[in-house]
Amino acid sequence: MDFADEAFVLAARAHGDTGAVVELLTAEHGRRAAYVAGGASRRMKPFLQPGARVQAEYRARTSDHLGAARLEPMGQGPSALFDDPLALTGLSAAAAVAQGALPEREPHPGAFLAFEALMAAFAVPEVWPAVFVRFEAGLLEDLGFGLDLSRCAATGSTDDLVWVSPRTGRAVSASAGAPYADKLLVLPPFMLGAQAGVREGDAKAGFDLTGHFLEQFVFHPLNRPLPPARVWMLDKLAEAGRL
Repeated sequence: MDFADEAFVLAARAHGDTGAVVELLTAEHGRRAAYVAGGASRRMKPFLQPGARVQAEYRARTSDHLGAARLEPMGQGPSALFDDPLALTGLSAAAAVAQGALPEREPHPGAFLAFEALMAAFAVPEVWPAVFVRFEAGLLEDLGFGLDLSRCAATGSTDDLVWVSPRTGRAVSASAGAPYADKLLVLPPFMLGAQAGVREGDAKAGFDLTGHFLEQFVFHPLNRPLPPARVWMLDKLAEAGRL
């Protein structure tokens, strides 16, 4: 059970007097928890923050045991966001969603790439809420619960897709969904293509959409609510007029 891999730190907690147990999202080996010797030290703490990118050397006696890891920092990490409290709130929420949604020790390279793209987007305040929504949609797809936004579930049309069925996750066109509009989820145009742009209210609609299916398919079966860090992020985005 030995490997070396790039990873993002999702969380860390003290373990013993000097160590820490660190949750990692690795590029090729999925989410892993590992004991890091000296993880509570002043030298190590800066790159054990959520969003820090590291090179991890991981070892475990068996797949069922808590492994140990040696970590080396890569790049600037979350320190680049220290002047943007809202982006840091988003970063904490993204780490919490990934940690809660992804099963441990199961490879999800798509989730790693989606998290990587979101980390880059946090530097662009006008963009990252929409990228966060697409990150959550990518997690759903990676876990086997992808939304089908390619055509209308009722008519097969690819035009004027404006809603999503809360039961099936399939798109619905304006004409087919009109009689049931109060029961359908709004589909923001940016989820159909990046060229659509993001209008006022689109980010909220996107978070409502992905939040519904994360709760229904991922967190509810685990008997857990959506992460409080995500709720806090949405409150802060609303206060800032960014939804």
